Amino acid sequence: MEFVTVAKEGNAAFLKMERPPANALSRQMMQELAGVFEELEHDSQTRAVLLYGEGRFFSAGADIKEFTTVESGASFAELARNGQEVLEKIENFPKPVIAAIHGAALGGGLELAMACHIRLVSENAKLGLPELNLGLIPGFAGTQRLPRYVGTAKAAEMLFTSEPISGIEAVKWGLANHAYPEVQLLEKAKRMVHSIAQKSPLSLRAAIELLHHGKSGQYEEGLKLEARRFGELFDSKDGQEGISAFIGKREPKFTGE
Repeated sequence: MEFVTVAKEGNAAFLKMERPPANALSRQMMQELAGVFEELEHDSQTRAVLLYGEGRFFSAGADIKEFTTVESGASFAELARNGQEVLEKIENFPKPVIAAIHGAALGGGLELAMACHIRLVSENAKLGLPELNLGLIPGFAGTQRLPRYVGTAKAAEMLFTSEPISGIEAVKWGLANHAYPEVQLLEKAKRMVHSIAQKSPLSLRAAIELLHHGKSGQYEEGLKLEARRFGELFDSKDGQEGISAFIGKREPKFTGE
């Protein structure tokens, strides 16, 4: 593994993302995360998982530079479906997954965090989905998960304005469980993971299964529609302009085409 390291203490596993400076979710990073979770699922000693980022951020989002290597909207839609699949596996992982978020969880980074069962944040962390700044939309189930946590109106505000909220605000809106000073975050997260890891693996698995039992067919249809729109927007002139502007560090000029 180049970008994800695993450390184990008792029945807890600590997953650290190490891809400076922003822990961007490249294809390789997503593949490594999928591989690590696959291994931990079959590790009988691991009963709870902590996911966090090294450096300044939890994850500042997708690797936008990789977008320039995608050849078509169809390929872009497939990229979304692959990302959705990885995050669905994390959300349905039979062992509790806690995200410790410091610095920023933006775009794909927030989508990754939302797939975890519990989110602990630093008080000054920034959480948001800024994809509309690029003429795009979230593609890793962000449009489907965010309203489940904060409600439709607040989700609309976060999507339409692209403005992030703080860790304290995230707790207020139900997007995060607890906010701590950044220097205390990892210690608090590890303490929670160790506490959870003392529980029966059978009861933990059953609790996770029941928490997600209410997912409807509409949710699945929403994922499919999100991936299609993700690809369509990539093919649009606005989508290409947004990506180009981001990489060129300039303001995009959208025309509605």
